[in-house]
Amino acid sequence: MARIDRRPAGQAPRGGRARQDRRRAIVRRSLTAFALLPLASRLPSYGRLTLDLLADPRVPAARKALLAGVVGYAISPLDLIPDRFPVLGALDDVVVAVLGVELFLSGISSELIEEKLDRLGIPRDAFAEDRARVRRTIPRPVRRIVKHLPATFGAAGRVSRDLDLGRHVRGWLAKEGSPA
Repeated sequence: MARIDRRPAGQAPRGGRARQDRRRAIVRRSLTAFALLPLASRLPSYGRLTLDLLADPRVPAARKALLAGVVGYAISPLDLIPDRFPVLGALDDVVVAVLGVELFLSGISSELIEEKLDRLGIPRDAFAEDRARVRRTIPRPVRRIVKHLPATFGAAGRVSRDLDLGRHVRGWLAKEGSPA
């Protein structure tokens, strides 16, 4: 006897729905990456800008350390999304790099950035447009979390210093039989 399908027209079977949602997520993430492609032609200029800012003593050391963390993540074999997944594997590295650079730049005075842009001959309008494009591409909840990271790390550092955790950790490592 033939089985009658009682689902409304256009509704996929249960297993198909999850597959369809995964495909949509992949397409959305891919489109996000493609939205950043216009920045690719200006990457060498922005690389020079970043190196110039890193060499400047007016840039806080915490911001420089942030970029070191981004580079560490990029070269680390551990990823949020393993590289064996064709598009998504590289996408997480791109997103972390973009967020890291945006967070790095957000902690530097606009006067210093404008001084460097002028020195390197990078048009301010193009730079502002590219930063706006990056902000639009990254989901708002992610931007909000990333925006609060420096304050969170600063608070954790103050708590650690106030509790003198560094001395205690060194004491634990110095004990006999310590694996360190």
